[in-house]
Amino acid sequence: MRRFTLFLAFKHIRRRSLQSLLTISGVAVGVMVLVTALSLTNGFIDELIRSTLKATPHIQLSSYTGDTFLADDSTLDTIKAHPDVVAVAPYISTQALIARRANSTLGVSARQGFTQIIGIDPQLEQAVLDLPQLAQQADALASQNGIILGSSLYRTIGVIPGDEVQILNISQKRQTFTVADSFRVGNEFIDNLISYTSIPTLQTFMNAEEQISGYHVRINNPENARQIALELADSTNLLPLSWQNLFSTLIEQLRLQKALIGVVVFLIVLVAAMGIANILILTVAEKTEEIAILRAMGTSERQILTVFTIEALILGGTGTLLGALLGLGVSLYFKFQPYPLPGDLYFITQLPVELQAFDFIWVCALSITTSIIAGILPARRASNLNPVDILR
Repeated sequence: MRRFTLFLAFKHIRRRSLQSLLTISGVAVGVMVLVTALSLTNGFIDELIRSTLKATPHIQLSSYTGDTFLADDSTLDTIKAHPDVVAVAPYISTQALIARRANSTLGVSARQGFTQIIGIDPQLEQAVLDLPQLAQQADALASQNGIILGSSLYRTIGVIPGDEVQILNISQKRQTFTVADSFRVGNEFIDNLISYTSIPTLQTFMNAEEQISGYHVRINNPENARQIALELADSTNLLPLSWQNLFSTLIEQLRLQKALIGVVVFLIVLVAAMGIANILILTVAEKTEEIAILRAMGTSERQILTVFTIEALILGGTGTLLGALLGLGVSLYFKFQPYPLPGDLYFITQLPVELQAFDFIWVCALSITTSIIAGILPARRASNLNPVDILR
């Protein structure tokens, strides 16, 4: 009987070959677009997080009061002793107003902005952060009151390397710094706010000699930052802040964006599933007498239900498999032949792609399930036909 139900299912599909082909194509296109969209979204999220971590320590340890404290080599050694810690560097930071003076000779007007200025040891910090400018401008930071600005802040106040800027803190203390360079990571929270100078320079500016604000820590696996931060807090009595906590809002927004893209694109699959329901409804209407004869010859309701359910499964499964293969092909194409993006508009220069097996699994499962559900109503209608009423 199993062969019999398969024979009828394939016969009905071949009977409406054009409609069946269009339905399979609809499901395939929906799955392909959904898989490709998710791969691109994954790539964008991963690239944004990767670029953000270039200028963000995996873990930041500071005092619970937010005040500076005396640098302690024993605390530094305790942090280094953790098996998951790759690098650690002390830092000191403060918030300040940054401004460029007007120059009537050059016709340049005054500009200003707000910055979180961070004092670092360039030699130690370059092992924590992935910013080549820290190593390249180490001498300038240490000997010339040098400062490195985020790219957006750099443009906001309109400076170039070698220009002088004025830093004014909340105590109304003013100091002149020389712009050494700029950096860009693509996260405006960083590019428009953060600037770097040396620890001694900032200590002098803050009247906090030999004091620091805390430690920047880099670990083996950034995904474990929350747990390791708590472990370091227990051993150092410092306030832990992981990069996930710092950018929790951004991460949630990206996850929500991925979910919304999935829902919107899934509507394409849903429309294609309605095509499966349409084919089965027409087949039931067309094959009413045939179904009645089969029932009169002893075919059970369950077998009739199985025939039309198999039809939905064949149409949806074929479309899903084809769509998954096409989606994989398109994603791999963009992965190995990246689509270029204008660097002045985006923080990335090419379209990133990140393939995840779980996305393919749940998209295929959802597509096949939707196809079967779409076929249940016409299948039940076919199985409930009364052969006596029809043949009479």
